[in-house]
Amino acid sequence: MSIRLSPAILDLIEALKKMPGFGPRSAQRAAFHLLQNRDGSLDALGEALSKVRGGVTRCKLCNTFTEGDICPVCLDEGRDPGLLCVVESAADQMALDSSLAWPGFYFVLMGRLSPVTGVGPGDIGVDQLMKRVGVAVEEGILREVVIAMSYTPEGDATAYYLIEALKKRWPQLRVTRLARGLPAGIEIEYTDLSTIANAVYSRRDA
Repeated sequence: MSIRLSPAILDLIEALKKMPGFGPRSAQRAAFHLLQNRDGSLDALGEALSKVRGGVTRCKLCNTFTEGDICPVCLDEGRDPGLLCVVESAADQMALDSSLAWPGFYFVLMGRLSPVTGVGPGDIGVDQLMKRVGVAVEEGILREVVIAMSYTPEGDATAYYLIEALKKRWPQLRVTRLARGLPAGIEIEYTDLSTIANAVYSRRDA
């Protein structure tokens, strides 16, 4: 006779299964760990999630996660305003910035294009990106847009779409893509920092 878990525990496991890197077994282990350490891990997680839900939003300029209207990166006066790097997630932004190879600003998309699953340009923030680029071009400060998509099928499709859209609208703008120093099929987030730095330094015209 098999053990039947309560609906609340099953709901917790199902929620954890939706997280990247969690399968059925790892989600179950994580759920039992949280329940076993109720006064520590579970309460701390609940409090952190509550704070994130109520206080974290998207930066009005670059679309990354922040607790204010404008994120600290966009407020950094030491960065080069003529350089804009387009990434597909906040995790990729953090990985690139940790490499200390990128001196400019960022724009964070909300994922990648995926026609199979119905994810189009409007779903990942392309309109907001074009608006950001347009303003910077009109002000005469933007020199280059770097497309930092992962070299996966969806990443390639997104990169080609953005490159074509940017070049068609602003032919005078330099548009590059990170060099293939990034291994094929590997997410930027999980790439070592030296490889990311080499990809930035070796970027080419798209």
